[in-house]
Amino acid sequence: MFYILLIIVLSLVLLHLYINYHEDARVIMKVPGLKDRFLIGNALDIFVHPDKLFDLRTSFAKQFKGIYRFYSYPFKTINIYNPEDVEIILSSMKFSEKSYLYLFMKPWLADGLLLSSGAKWQKRRKILTPAFHFDILRQFHVIMEENSKRLTETLEQSAGDTVNITPVITEYTLNTICETAMGTKLSDETSAAGKSYKNALLTLGALLAERFIKVYLFLEFIFNLSSLKQKQQKYIDIIQKFTADVIKNRKAYLEQNGLINSTESNDDGVYKKKKKAAFLDLLLAAENEGKIDRSGIQEEVDTFMFEGHDTTASGISFLFLMLANHPNEQEKVYQEMKSIFGDSTRTATTDDLAQMKYLELCIKETLRLYPPVHFVARVLNEKVTLSNYTIPAGTECLIHIFDLHRREDLYKNALAFEPERFLPENSVGRHPYAYVPFSAGPRNCIGKKFAMMEMKSAMSAVIRRYRLEAITKPEDVRFAGDLILRSINPIYVKTVKRNI
Repeated sequence: MFYILLIIVLSLVLLHLYINYHEDARVIMKVPGLKDRFLIGNALDIFVHPDKLFDLRTSFAKQFKGIYRFYSYPFKTINIYNPEDVEIILSSMKFSEKSYLYLFMKPWLADGLLLSSGAKWQKRRKILTPAFHFDILRQFHVIMEENSKRLTETLEQSAGDTVNITPVITEYTLNTICETAMGTKLSDETSAAGKSYKNALLTLGALLAERFIKVYLFLEFIFNLSSLKQKQQKYIDIIQKFTADVIKNRKAYLEQNGLINSTESNDDGVYKKKKKAAFLDLLLAAENEGKIDRSGIQEEVDTFMFEGHDTTASGISFLFLMLANHPNEQEKVYQEMKSIFGDSTRTATTDDLAQMKYLELCIKETLRLYPPVHFVARVLNEKVTLSNYTIPAGTECLIHIFDLHRREDLYKNALAFEPERFLPENSVGRHPYAYVPFSAGPRNCIGKKFAMMEMKSAMSAVIRRYRLEAITKPEDVRFAGDLILRSINPIYVKTVKRNI
């Protein structure tokens, strides 16, 4: 019995030495990190309830200085949140391949623009870039303003009362992305499906977070045997049923009313057509020309329906929170609206939106404090030096945008809401990769201008008609361990009608 026990102990020791002291392990262990446990490394350090995952991550950011590692064989991850390292990873296509963690979303988003890489990503990006051309955004603006008006009418039903703002805003952004990029207006019949879609997205995010904290579920064959796999597929089916109906409805409309012209591009990458086409129309035209198949359309629509409404809903919800809690800044936004519109109740034009300079500062500062995409992850396919540490090839790299944006050495009074810090004269000398709410480099967010226009349209319409009063305080917010930055608890505000 003694010899059997001795053999087991020696075997475990040898296994520990092999997996934690081979060449790559020795190199990455030089990076600061949490204390390693025998055999399992750091695996237990992230084994927490999903609601505590975000707090755990921010505690790590406070403990280390811009870089730390996570290691549990065979998984090795480097976490960075300083601008110099962020620039190295994001500034070129060298490290453009998405992290293994994104594979968790593969059953849902497949090879859409978020997850694809290489030639496929370049081909899809070329097809889709014209969908966000200025002329298209001008067309979108009209629909955004119509939906912003509906948003103010919805808020009127609860004027003077406390309201959970996030569901209201999510409804607005979902309607907007459907009517603009997808060319499909949600009817009373489809609004129930839209609600199921939104609820499925929330649940799916929580399931992905649960998988992340259970390292053993990283292994695909184990995950496929788990109950989590079945739950995940249930909600993916709901999501993809909704987006498939969006595609079907738009295709039927175009077949009845005529499909758009050729998608050949000129030297500027702008498509040659009498009327520039929106997102889904471009995909359907590309399908007609054999440049994409139906599954390709599905994965791009799934990607943009998710990213095009959920991230913007997060940004606008936190903008409500910030302006409600900072009445002086809110009053400056209102006075800016008065200077543009006077006593007129007309809808905003694109020229009006361009004049909303102070509102734009408030949006930028909100996105600094509350970046909807709070992290991005890449795989380092070759050896690289970060913060003077050698990082071996094959390491996963997590860029923590939330923690980057809240570094005191980059932003004085980093936790304070100070929109003026984004005035040109106050931005001199700031590292260009110290602020990346839309990521940066060649894989930056294709819908950045769309999102900024939508946020301006919504908030300008609301502030012209309502004064926002704080109920939820910033210190009350606890963040969910989710793909998108969202509050675990409701964000409550009170809307008070202005005398106009």
